[in-house]
Amino acid sequence: MSTGHHRHHLLRLVLSCRKITAQVTNPRSESIVAMASSSEQEFVPQYRSKLHRFPRSHNFWDAKIASRVGEKLGFRLKEIGVCDIQIDLHEELSRPIHHRKMIIPLFDSIKRAGIVVAGAEKLESLNWGQIDRGE
Repeated sequence: MSTGHHRHHLLRLVLSCRKITAQVTNPRSESIVAMASSSEQEFVPQYRSKLHRFPRSHNFWDAKIASRVGEKLGFRLKEIGVCDIQIDLHEELSRPIHHRKMIIPLFDSIKRAGIVVAGAEKLESLNWGQIDRGE
């Protein structure tokens, strides 16, 4: 890749009350190069325990599961030689604050795996500013 007009791989998150999926796409072809999801086999026991809990939970994933999904994605990116990705800051800022707070650990786990996550620091600083103001 040339450094003159290098485009980062794009990290896209798909969030629902049942699962979180993180996928990284190639900037040229927009094909998915790596992904991780809370619907993978490793997470089935946690999902089932929340499914049968009373009172019922409307959210089947949390920051801890998001962190583990990020860890898995980080390792997969390392395996294929991707060392930097970027988030769509505009898309992430459009999410409700409770989802944004729960995905920060996902970005942190990817960073701990040695992957640069462009835009994550901006999202984190904006989140903490909103939390401090009580939003």
